[in-house]
Amino acid sequence: MKKFVAAGVQIAIKPNDVEANLAKVVKWIDKAVDEYDAELIVFPEDVTTGFDPAMSAEELYELVSPIPGKVTEPVEKAAKEHGVYVALPTYEQGEEPGIVYNSVALIGPEGVVGVYRKTHPFPTERLAGGGWATPGDKAEVFDTELGKIGMILCYDGDFPELSRLLAVKGAEIIIRPAALLRSFDIWEMTNMARAYDNHVYMISVNAVGPDAGNNYNFGHSMIVSPIAQKLAQARGVEEIIAVELDDDPIKNVSYGTKSPMIFDHLEDRNVGLYKDILKEAKSQFEPAKRIPYKKTENK
Repeated sequence: MKKFVAAGVQIAIKPNDVEANLAKVVKWIDKAVDEYDAELIVFPEDVTTGFDPAMSAEELYELVSPIPGKVTEPVEKAAKEHGVYVALPTYEQGEEPGIVYNSVALIGPEGVVGVYRKTHPFPTERLAGGGWATPGDKAEVFDTELGKIGMILCYDGDFPELSRLLAVKGAEIIIRPAALLRSFDIWEMTNMARAYDNHVYMISVNAVGPDAGNNYNFGHSMIVSPIAQKLAQARGVEEIIAVELDDDPIKNVSYGTKSPMIFDHLEDRNVGLYKDILKEAKSQFEPAKRIPYKKTENK
């Protein structure tokens, strides 16, 4: 990767008003470029509608579009105008009415570079559990002029295997848009752990303000280095965080010291030990409620 400025744009949305929210996204892209010289700009989960749309999957399907499509067009125009990359999280029309993906589109100066569809919808979000979202089945790394970028969404960050998969595929940066409603401690811990586990930058941008389901998001977006140094953190208001990412970030074992780093979490894995990890399991402790869902085989 090269050295570049990454920005997280933490803004509140107008629930389910796609046109108004896209206009706001474009305005804040301009701000991130003009005030911070940002080259990669990341927005919160489902910034076009808000996380909980408080409607059926069929209704949500009619509100959004395929990718590329009307939902991405204004951002594609802005990315081309500024010569930047933008991570635009939005619900996405699937193959037929009622199939809606919780997605993030990586958009560059030449258009849509790639799309990630959330592979671990939250239990109340997933269609089979009474929600509205159908899970995706792919996690790819996209090679850009800035570096190799992987993407996850919110609850995905609770699953170490997913971020590890992206790191094994070559990711240098993992983008994590979110509308996380659990504690700040969980948010901070998972972001820092995924960065340190895999020696990647985490650009984690959490929603702020209410959605149509009366959930209120707390913000506190952050950018974390591959040695788990928090490089930037937002408050609980609308604002931008931005920092230049170093292109050689794991020479020292910690920040503020020149003590050399002599390990690599990816190279040092004992992969033969993990052969039994890919099987169904449940916690030995019982949650308050289990929400049923149907799992599909990834191809």
